Amino acid sequence: MKFYVKNKFLSWGGSSEVLDENKEPIYKVKGKIFSITRKKYICDMEDNRLFMVRNKYWHFFMKSAFIYDAEGNKLLKVKRKFAIKNDYSVQGTEDEYAIDGSVFGWNFSVIKNGEVIGTIKRELNFIVNSFEVNVENPENAPFMIAFVIAIDNIVDRASR
Repeated sequence: MKFYVKNKFLSWGGSSEVLDENKEPIYKVKGKIFSITRKKYICDMEDNRLFMVRNKYWHFFMKSAFIYDAEGNKLLKVKRKFAIKNDYSVQGTEDEYAIDGSVFGWNFSVIKNGEVIGTIKRELNFIVNSFEVNVENPENAPFMIAFVIAIDNIVDRASR
């Protein structure tokens, strides 16, 4: 299953739209207007919360973001390993996750317990960030959106 995450051009809270292969809305990403941690909610089309992503409040050199489930339970932490290249690690989960990507951070594979569960490709666009996401299992789609938002939050925070 392929879908697209496109940040909105005019959005106070950093909201995004998620489209399916036919360019139809499939999920929503709602950003909070006044959020120091760049808190964002991944929702279905009926506004039911599926995941929440937020940046770590205090960060010095290693930028990171947390992914929470719909009930507010912390699932994992995505952490940028090095400031000079886009290299990420995943911590705080029973499953073993890896984010394998190019040196410039334009393409990633998300690996769970040795198996690729999805790929993320950043599309070049100078106005807004947009991503093409491929998942084998459609049930993993909202979770992959959370990964995209976490990495995008980290990159946005690091570029300031």
